[in-house]
Amino acid sequence: MEHPRSPTATSLGFTLIELLVAITIMSMLALLSWRSLDGMTRTQTLTQQRADELLRLQAALGQWGADLDAVVETGEVTALEFNGQVLRMTRRDSTEAGLQSPGVRVVAWARHTGAQRSDPAALSTTGSTNAGSAQWVRWQSPPLVRRDELARAWQRAAEWGSGARLATTDNPGGGNDSAVALFGIDQWQLFYHRGETWSNPQSSVGTEAADGEAANTTATTELPNGVRLVLTLSTGQSLSGALVRDWVRPTLQAGRS
Repeated sequence: MEHPRSPTATSLGFTLIELLVAITIMSMLALLSWRSLDGMTRTQTLTQQRADELLRLQAALGQWGADLDAVVETGEVTALEFNGQVLRMTRRDSTEAGLQSPGVRVVAWARHTGAQRSDPAALSTTGSTNAGSAQWVRWQSPPLVRRDELARAWQRAAEWGSGARLATTDNPGGGNDSAVALFGIDQWQLFYHRGETWSNPQSSVGTEAADGEAANTTATTELPNGVRLVLTLSTGQSLSGALVRDWVRPTLQAGRS
């Protein structure tokens, strides 16, 4: 004999409204999860970009200090000269060891825009740069052993610093010149420490002869006690703002100005 179905024994399942509510909740959870993952990815990208720029900045400032530490007097050109646009110097080659020396190099630092980066050798860049953006750039000649080579490299550095385009055919022995764009800057300034104060590199402050003696012709070419570098990093980068870096001449004696 068949028993009648109990009124509580209804079929199990979801109603259409319950299903729509469940789908809506899952969609919201999926959206929140995607936003969370997207935020994590963006944060990781920005962190990596900032780390890369910081490493480039540290490497550039390390090279800056190494160049100044290795400055050498040649007696042919000024060992360190800044004309307001480009800093030129003569330095020992980085591979010099003991009594073996491949020669000296002419090194130049300048601020170049993308439109001006046209030196004899292809300008290699570290990291991505926007066309036309101003970059802090380092240029160097190959090792030099002859006086005429040094004079030509010194002139090429000045022309490169001014943004002039140099053809390789005009640079005998200069085919190995190279330049590297380091990072973006809006402007840069240099100050020399001579005497008791920081002053403009073109200033004669601190170069006067002591005790009223006649000024020596080499007085104004003597290496300063220190060099202050002031960089204004380009906006739009992970690193921006003003940066100040001081260099002290390694041979400076304590208590001597």
